[in-house]
Amino acid sequence: MQNGVGSGHALIMKWRSLEESALQTETRSLRAIYAERKELIAKYVPTGIQTVHARAVEELKQSDIASRALQAGADAPEFELPDQNGKLVRSADLHARGRVVIFFVRGRWCPFCVAQTQAMNAIVPNLKELKASLVAISPQTVHQSYLMADQHHLQFPLLSDAENHVARQFGLLYRVPEYQQDVYRRVFVNLPFLNGNDSWELPIPAVYIFGQSGSGTASVLYARADPDYMERPEPSEILDFLSKTSC
Repeated sequence: MQNGVGSGHALIMKWRSLEESALQTETRSLRAIYAERKELIAKYVPTGIQTVHARAVEELKQSDIASRALQAGADAPEFELPDQNGKLVRSADLHARGRVVIFFVRGRWCPFCVAQTQAMNAIVPNLKELKASLVAISPQTVHQSYLMADQHHLQFPLLSDAENHVARQFGLLYRVPEYQQDVYRRVFVNLPFLNGNDSWELPIPAVYIFGQSGSGTASVLYARADPDYMERPEPSEILDFLSKTSC
């Protein structure tokens, strides 16, 4: 029988294998994909590890981090970050071209982040029709972002937020508790290596839509941040919001 570490590692490998093949043409809803992954977790991940992750999520919920995150109506924070090719992307340039959808992910090691990234990638043509651009932000290094963008054929910039400066501006940042760090280490999720620093800080998943306010400045039109990494808005919800709001 596999031990907890072996089971967790085997599940990660299973997800990575799926992500390299079938999920490239995924047509199901994000909700359906997440439901399947939750079933895999319940089946293969040892109860003790599930309990650790559930505890960390509950503590984040109790901290009210989502209510302290950037909310609709707030001014758009300014930033300048490198994309997967090392090219600097400036928020001011993004806003100058029209509405902008920004979503925060933890990294390429997270199956739920990968599924969301692929689902958002699939709606890039729809976003262009609605005159909106798309970018993702994660704390992983430029190299990790390059590997993720290349593997999943991303059609939008994947920005590397070194030291989580932008995530902090958005109020999304938290430090992985030590008891959860131990689990990550045992299943070979080496955050210090993936993120290029030993802070063990991550953003909670979040999606924002920015547009011009009445004063002509960029502001938050839509905000959705959730301390539960297994909950993300459907891409169709983003498209629906954009289609109902003016450019």
